[in-house]
Amino acid sequence: MNVPGTMPALAIQTPTNHNTQATPELIQACQDVLLQGLELLFRLSDRTYSNVLEAPYGASIGGHYRHVLEHFQRVARSIRAGEINYDARERNPRLETEVTYAAIATCDVLRAIKNYDDGILTRASKVVNSVSYGSSEPSVIDTNVGRELAYCVGHAIHHYAIVRLICSQLGVDVPKEFGVAPSTLKYRSGMAAD
Repeated sequence: MNVPGTMPALAIQTPTNHNTQATPELIQACQDVLLQGLELLFRLSDRTYSNVLEAPYGASIGGHYRHVLEHFQRVARSIRAGEINYDARERNPRLETEVTYAAIATCDVLRAIKNYDDGILTRASKVVNSVSYGSSEPSVIDTNVGRELAYCVGHAIHHYAIVRLICSQLGVDVPKEFGVAPSTLKYRSGMAAD
């Protein structure tokens, strides 16, 4: 099921390579972080999802989730173009106010990336992103699809940490790993074993 306006171009951009190799670890990480988001969405009503709290930063769960998801969407939509323009995110208000809409958009991204292989992950690309407060021109940097997906995973985890704070204020339970980097979880596990 695809909601109009969520991911119109993904169906034609998903690679058709149906190899039987194991899922690359990076794709598994993308799936894991997106599934964490999907699990959170299933716990929320539209009202809770879109509720803007004064602290931290006058934000809502939905505002952070939209921001995270639109970064993944930019990568998935840009596979063939060879240019990932994070400044061109839609900033779709439905993604930050409607749980079902956000869940469907998340599934669209999951479907798009599930068959990415090493050939896709190492594909050269340019990334366009405004990074300077003093310049009106965005930076254009050489990259590849895998590097940008790795960025999206780390970016998502950091925003999930803020979402975790918002959830705490709203009385919404989240899994213990939500918003915590895998390296931190491994460190904590090692400390507990000592």
